[in-house]
Amino acid sequence: MDKSQGYLLVVEDIPDILTLLDTTLRFKGYRVVTARDGQEALDLIQKEAPALIITDILMPKMDGFNLVHKLRIDPETRKIPVIFLSATYVAPEDKAFAVDIGVTHFIEKPVDLEEFLPLVADLLEKDGVPATHEPLTDPNFYVGYRRRLEAKLDQKMKQIVRSEGLLDTLPEEEKASFLSSLEKAIEERDEIQRLLDQINQTMRKRHGTTSGDS
Repeated sequence: MDKSQGYLLVVEDIPDILTLLDTTLRFKGYRVVTARDGQEALDLIQKEAPALIITDILMPKMDGFNLVHKLRIDPETRKIPVIFLSATYVAPEDKAFAVDIGVTHFIEKPVDLEEFLPLVADLLEKDGVPATHEPLTDPNFYVGYRRRLEAKLDQKMKQIVRSEGLLDTLPEEEKASFLSSLEKAIEERDEIQRLLDQINQTMRKRHGTTSGDS
């Protein structure tokens, strides 16, 4: 694909990572547009479809899983290639679910630019990625999505308990950086809990509607 055509949409809520990706891709000659969450990204996509989407998974308002599902169930955006970047959802089950919902490629953070940049170029040369299977239906997506959220919430809660237990045993000079990591884990736990509450509410509403219609 000609670099003057289309744009790359980078979706990331961590400013340092967003700046790194934006700067690196612009230096390579790409037109780049950025968003800080899935909803902002979706609004941009509806105005102009990107040639490629590079997105984090765990984000406020709308996460990467939800964003990709919405893209894949819409025929207008179904073929846009999507690269997932994540430091949180890296279990084999997370990656399998990403494939199920239609993610094109998965990269673990921290991003290895020597792997990342050739991948971007390769996907753009293909000028869109045809869907290899039918998108997940909403009910199937919700079930798989809730499982990933529940598993990640359990992991984060165990991580926080372990970290809080270790805090008092650390030398004073190590506590500041350790506390920063702990605060980040707590923020992520709270965000995952919010998403889980949201999807549970959605599933209850759908079940109630279905039950009422039958």
